[in-house]
This record gives sequence, C-alpha cells and structure tokens, in this order.
Amino acid sequence: MRYFIDIAYKGSNFAGWQKQKNAHTIQAEIEEKLCWFFKDDIEIVGSGRTDAGVHALQQIAHFNTDTEIIPDFFLYRLNKMLPESIIIKNIYEVDTKAHARFDAIKRSYQYHINRKKNPFSKQLALYYPDKIDSIKMQEATKILLEYNDFQAFSKVHTDVDNYLCQIEEANWEILEDKLVFHISANRFLRGMVRAIVGTLLSVGKNKITLEDFRNIIISKNRQNAGKSIAADGLYLSEVLYDSKKIQK
Repeated sequence: MRYFIDIAYKGSNFAGWQKQKNAHTIQAEIEEKLCWFFKDDIEIVGSGRTDAGVHALQQIAHFNTDTEIIPDFFLYRLNKMLPESIIIKNIYEVDTKAHARFDAIKRSYQYHINRKKNPFSKQLALYYPDKIDSIKMQEATKILLEYNDFQAFSKVHTDVDNYLCQIEEANWEILEDKLVFHISANRFLRGMVRAIVGTLLSVGKNKITLEDFRNIIISKNRQNAGKSIAADGLYLSEVLYDSKKIQK
C-alpha cells in the first residue's frame, strides 16, 4: 500500500528537507519515526526539496507499507514522537503508482518580509526596513508571467534537463507592516524563488529598472540577477495533484 502524508514544518534548525550524511534534515527525522512506528525500514519521497532554513506550510511525501493504517492513531503517535517543529497534518492511501514528486501539477511558495522589527517572527520572516517601491515591485511580477525560461534565477551547476517553468501566479500581498510574495508554478528550479525575490527587491530600491528586470530573464545568466535572499522568509505553501490520477 502507498500513502501520502501532508506535512508542515519550521525549517530553521534543519539542513533542509533531503536526507544527507552528518546533517539534521526533515526527511531523516520523519523516516526515523516511521521506522520506529512500523518496526520496519521506511523511506519517504517528498514533492520537492526545501533548502536549509526554509519552512513548509504543506509538504507532501509518500511511502509504502504492508501495514494497514488507522489515520487518527497514526497521526497521534507520529506527532507525539516528532519534534515540535514538525507536524504531520494528514495521511491518506493513494494508488500504488502515485508519486509525491512526479505527479504534482502545481507548487506554491510564499516569501514573508517584515517592514517593522518584530522579535516574534525571528527566523520566520525577513526584516527589511529599507525604503522600497512596492508598486514597482508589483509591476515587475507581471513580467515573470511573460516568460517560461528562468535560468537567470537558478543555482548554477544543477542537474536539470531544462530551465522551463510555467508560472501561473506571481504577486505581492501588500499589508500595513508586511509584504508577502506569492508564486505558483508547475515546477521550480533550485534557489529560484529566493533569487527572484532578491531581484525584485533591487527593482523596489530602484537599483534596476523594469526593463532591466526583463533583460535579466532574457539573458538566462544567473550573474545578472540579484542576490539570493535569506531562507528565513521562504515557505513551501501548497502542493496540488490531479485527484483522479492519485486516488486509490
């Protein structure tokens, strides 16, 4: 049997999602507890990686087991064992061929920026008191929707066949003391969202123009884009699937 689990986590004290030697990761933490619960070797596959310090409001992962699961009991036991920074919100059986990564049709991210100092959001949002033109930043997000090659915002030397992403949504939510960047696409490149936000802030500070922003995308050159912004404010916020494809 194959199950999907719906996970949320605060990534501040982890070296990212993916299991790796000599590092504390979300995947390794969950696998350890699953192995204990099932008294068997369990490996999970996530919908995608999140880097060190990045959070998730929703991360989806799948695993296989021959044991029939009672959802309420499973959630109670696993969440009791997991650290406070990780919670499994839901579990449901899916088709045995359903894949948490390859069957995802849309992923969404948020980036949170505090305009005023807030001690209660440390490691959860970027404190950015500099004067910025949020209206111009909003205009720049519309340019993203005109393109589908985002090599300029990708980490270099990544193992990918192409840099094509279909962005469906990109906009800034402008609140009184806070900005939240929302972006949704069929896939994301490594470091893509943090590089986009860093470049949008350069637009907001009038370091580059809207035309410069467009030319950065066209150039397909990471060196032309802005600095990758801190991980603190980044959240994987939603992962969507075609229910007909994954349902049991």
